[in-house]
Amino acid sequence: MPRLRRYTLALPLLFLAAAPHSAPDRRPITETDLFKFTWAADPQISPSGSQVLFVRVNVNEDKDRYETQIFVVPSDGSAPPRPLTSGRNDRSPRWSPSGREIAFVRTPEPVDGKSKPSQIYIISMDGGEARALTDAPKGASSPVWSPDGRTIAFASTPDSASPALTKADSAKRAADSALKKHVSDVRVITRAQYRWNGGGYTDVTAHNHIWTVPASFTASGGLQTAKQITFGEFDEGEPVWAPDGSRLYFTSNRRLEPYYESGGAELYSVPASGGAIVKVASIDGDVGTIALSPDGKRIAFTGTANAKPVRFFDQPDLFITDATPGSTPRNLTTGYDFDVESGIGSDQHAPRAGNGGGIIWSRDGRSVVVVTTENGRANLMRFSTSDGKVDSVTTGDHEIISYTANIDGSKIITLISTPVNIGDLFVVNANAPRSAPRQITRINDGLFSTLDLSAPEEIWYTSFDGKRIQGWILKPPHFDRAKKYPLILEIHGGPNTAYGYSFTHEFLWMAAKGYVVLYTNPRGSTSYGQDFANVIQFHYPGDDYKDLMIGVDEVLKRGYVDSTQMGVTGGSGGGVLTNWTITQTHRFAAAVSQRSIADWSGFWYSADFTLFNPTWFRGAPWEDPKNFAEVSPITYIKNVTTPLMLIEGESDMRTPPAMGGEQMFRALKYLHKPAVMVRFPEETHELSRSGRPWHRVERLRHIVGWFDKYLQHQTTTVYDVR
Repeated sequence: MPRLRRYTLALPLLFLAAAPHSAPDRRPITETDLFKFTWAADPQISPSGSQVLFVRVNVNEDKDRYETQIFVVPSDGSAPPRPLTSGRNDRSPRWSPSGREIAFVRTPEPVDGKSKPSQIYIISMDGGEARALTDAPKGASSPVWSPDGRTIAFASTPDSASPALTKADSAKRAADSALKKHVSDVRVITRAQYRWNGGGYTDVTAHNHIWTVPASFTASGGLQTAKQITFGEFDEGEPVWAPDGSRLYFTSNRRLEPYYESGGAELYSVPASGGAIVKVASIDGDVGTIALSPDGKRIAFTGTANAKPVRFFDQPDLFITDATPGSTPRNLTTGYDFDVESGIGSDQHAPRAGNGGGIIWSRDGRSVVVVTTENGRANLMRFSTSDGKVDSVTTGDHEIISYTANIDGSKIITLISTPVNIGDLFVVNANAPRSAPRQITRINDGLFSTLDLSAPEEIWYTSFDGKRIQGWILKPPHFDRAKKYPLILEIHGGPNTAYGYSFTHEFLWMAAKGYVVLYTNPRGSTSYGQDFANVIQFHYPGDDYKDLMIGVDEVLKRGYVDSTQMGVTGGSGGGVLTNWTITQTHRFAAAVSQRSIADWSGFWYSADFTLFNPTWFRGAPWEDPKNFAEVSPITYIKNVTTPLMLIEGESDMRTPPAMGGEQMFRALKYLHKPAVMVRFPEETHELSRSGRPWHRVERLRHIVGWFDKYLQHQTTTVYDVR
């Protein structure tokens, strides 16, 4: 549902060079190759530009978990990456200004079955073991070095009663604890938005604040005392130091109930030594990533400005403002009708350790570089800070997932993914626009040199009202145009996101199993401009379904797909459209709807985020019941004849199972229609992207198993009524 913004990059030369050729000694990709995948994440270039840190993520199949470790590689690619840390949950590496030390976050291994909070550690590039720098009771994260290298700012939650509690409440808690009386676990909910997918129920007494700690140890080798810099009942985002080290800048949404308003996070600052928080700037909308100019006089930030009337989708833009309180931001990208600091949908972004990127200033302050998405591609673009003039830094068919630049912004390390490569590090010369990136890692070459992977064919077609729709056809290895193949239509979620030139394991395995896979970006998708993404407001699903069906017809015209052996699947928003599709047509022989919605009224009441503003709907369900019913698949459930599998994460708070799969399943069983529900314990809405490794493999097996049963008529008893 609401999209997660990610990053992307590529060049045609790179894409073609990376595509493996069919060869007798290569094998098809399998679902269990997930256990062999390795991901790079969060690259960080050294101050000198000579070395790059990154987080290496791999699967521990036996323990059914992901492990993260920090590696370092020369930026010229002269040597292979080597491990820098020895932990199994190390992440967020950050160079000191001198380049001699690294701060990072480590979660220690549990002791006697009890987990321990994450802390910030320091390791010297000269060698030696990492040492804990913090001992925060609630853990520490997001380390940021001060410009002089003497202090590290970080984020943590105070281990004390919230200031929002009255003295009487605090005293009662203390008394209960002292007497070892029963402490209630009953939740008193006062906010409409009270839980979050993946995060569980919100603790309204716990807030993420900014702290600082000396980046050194005491004379006796002990820990220095950390100092809390911000206080109160609101959360602060990751801090950014002023170039002179005098202040810390951050974003924060300081509204008790923000869902009643259209505003989001605003830009604030606080003295680095602590003191009064001041608002620097805001827009009628939401402020995202921030970056100070080299001289500290200006701030560039990404943000989404609200429209009047309220829109379904607000395209992210790039803004610039003075670093003085009360300044008025200026939108640099009013003439650029694509998505700033956005990305491409995939099931193979690193499942742990996050990404990186943001905004890169030139040394002279005349331009900034940031990733954008255009037509299913994500590349680095340079914008003039005076007039917003835009130039390409990179071009091509790939995704820049994350990136990092040296001090003057001339050398950029990018993490690039293509449809046939999960992701590797490349060097980009920012002073030579459009020059080919130079590869410095080959993380998965050992595995991928053995795989026979197909590269997608890009297509464009005209929909019913003249809109041009982009899509891709992925064919099985050793494709024979004279044969007839079964087809699977894949529908992305969001709905404001996009498929494109990125690695997607699910598609590749389906192709390896003998399916032609079609994936498209119907109206409502991002990377095609503001109007294209917003046109589905109050009509979702609707005309986007027509775009999908015309795409299917385009493939059928090619003559190699059997129209009686077609399946459809999608997750989240794609699950909504899967449910919708089988209520509108009988063209598909099987369907798999994943973490979906069947009844929009129920979703309005139970999702983790709120729809109180007229973005998706004109009002509440009781104010506009006709609209809610008209676009709810459950309204048309009697029309369904397609055998349907429902896939649900039992801890999904974004699309609660009761509002999607459970409704569709129960209704179809009542109607004596073929249906099965597959439920994954403890999994959230992120099952397909970062769920437990074995669950991700089992999910793929069930999806393809259902299609094998109904499209290829393979015998199985797994889905028989027992």
